[in-house]
Amino acid sequence: KILFYVNDNELYEILKTTHESIGHGGRDRMISELSRKYKNITRCDVEVFLHLCEPCQQKQKGVKKGVVVKPIISPEFNSRCQVDLIDFQSHPDGKYKFILVYQDHLTKFIILKALEYKRAEEVAFNLIDIFTLIGAPSILQSDNGREFSNNIVSNLKDMWPELKIVHGKPRHSQSQGSVERANQDIENMLTTWMQTEKTSHWSQGLKFVQLMKNRALHSGIKMSPYEALFGCKVKVGLSTSNLPKEVIDNLENEEQLLEVFEKNELQYDDPILPDKDNNKIKDIIQSNNANAKELPCDDPIHSNKDNSMQDTIQSNNANAIDNRKKAKQNLENQAIKMKTWSDKKLKPAEVGATVRVPVPDVDKGRGDARNILAVVIEVTDDGYYQLGTKEGLLKSLYSRSQFTICQKNLIAIEEVPRENTFALRTIATQQSTGTGQGFLKCTCKTKCQSKKCLCVKNNILCTSKFHASTICC
Repeated sequence: KILFYVNDNELYEILKTTHESIGHGGRDRMISELSRKYKNITRCDVEVFLHLCEPCQQKQKGVKKGVVVKPIISPEFNSRCQVDLIDFQSHPDGKYKFILVYQDHLTKFIILKALEYKRAEEVAFNLIDIFTLIGAPSILQSDNGREFSNNIVSNLKDMWPELKIVHGKPRHSQSQGSVERANQDIENMLTTWMQTEKTSHWSQGLKFVQLMKNRALHSGIKMSPYEALFGCKVKVGLSTSNLPKEVIDNLENEEQLLEVFEKNELQYDDPILPDKDNNKIKDIIQSNNANAKELPCDDPIHSNKDNSMQDTIQSNNANAIDNRKKAKQNLENQAIKMKTWSDKKLKPAEVGATVRVPVPDVDKGRGDARNILAVVIEVTDDGYYQLGTKEGLLKSLYSRSQFTICQKNLIAIEEVPRENTFALRTIATQQSTGTGQGFLKCTCKTKCQSKKCLCVKNNILCTSKFHASTICC
């Protein structure tokens, strides 16, 4: 392996190029990428550069509030995959308003698709395209609700009757922390790509962001998703080779490339190129086009080619299997660390303890309280909490990081009517001193006039937020 020493006057440009090639990745990702080709770039150099990168400073997140309760560990590739949607309605690119994120849980390999609508039919159509490329998983996980997952699976069966797939049991999005972080990474990479390219057409950048994400080091599996899936590092033409940039810029054809390798006695990691005998370096497709009867050939040139290809394929397969075992082990180690850190930071809540559950801004009015008070009814085997209020039980299960334990018990378990089950927004509206979050969905195609309209029925002056596609009255 050949590594290059970088001069001071070249350092900034190399750091900038590498940083942009991995989608404005962080310190560890940059160090991993740079160490493949350069020798004397230090961690301090990378950290100083990151402090000078304006887009990276803009995307810094706040202090962590909590961690997952029980991370999902998949035993093999395609055993469980996650499908999620990123809402880009506030920044549409022509007809595209959503991003489909498909991720394998073991290898963390992602595939991105631009969508026009948030419909199960369109999601299923794009999933068929993915499944026919890399295979279909046994379990399809989605955090968009059980009904949405059922509709996706149902549409998949209609399009592909032979396909048998089940949807994963519903969990809170924090238990899918890997996908949530992937979504955040994708948004950050897409933002910096649009800033770099000076364009607002994010749908054109999805493929590049997909490659950036898959080639970058993943902290959980301790390798890139591409390496975990294919058993080798990603190639971007000659730019990822060990050749100097000035040499690459002057290359125009294969003859010049072979001349460079022969002159410097280098070995390129492509099975076609290492052979120094020009007679042996022919289009490998020609040998594959031969008839099956002619395949057992005594020609040493063809035999060497076949052996070289077989050795390369077997080596990559072995590397892929080994990398996936390492990825699984690294994910298990990470899960143990996360659980230990979580238990240390967030003490478990006992049954009967009063807790504060924060209410999202979109689910409450301006004058409403920021939290609702609830009591712990039950703790599941997975570490989730069933909570109840004086109005009834909360519909969803909560992880420990989603609420704060009160110093005093203010609600008794006996005060909770267990026959009633409500969503958090409904509880917040019932405890509100006003009308709750105050937004209604109007289905009127024209002006709101009849009593069938929610605006007229509730005697509320409608605004643009009431209407799906028409202007306000």
